[in-house]
Amino acid sequence: MNNNLPNWSLKTILIAEDVESNFLFLEEVIQKTGAKILWAVNGKEAVEMFINNKVDLILMDIQMPHMNGFEATKIIKEKNPNIPIISQTAYAMSEDRIKSLNAGCDDYISKPIPSKKLLDLLANYI
Repeated sequence: MNNNLPNWSLKTILIAEDVESNFLFLEEVIQKTGAKILWAVNGKEAVEMFINNKVDLILMDIQMPHMNGFEATKIIKEKNPNIPIISQTAYAMSEDRIKSLNAGCDDYISKPIPSKKLLDLLANYI
């Protein structure tokens, strides 16, 4: 393992992302830390995976089918207000950041996501 990378081998990160190429990028960056990665393709699946697994952090896409990231975040935060949730969206408008935080997200990152920025942001919460 690269010495500059954190060791998150005991951590589980849930990535809620409906676009496979976006998930594969996030997985490639995060798996270098040794973290276990779960993939939910929509908000409904993200809620179910959160309930059925021990999760340390959630990367939540906002625009997803069946249930969007805002709705999923509200449900998850009702079940566990302490779980860190970072919203990720291609819509890099300031109101999206505010909407994310109002929905209960702990932080926000806009796509495209630079690898180092992603790991630095996750490190704040893990």
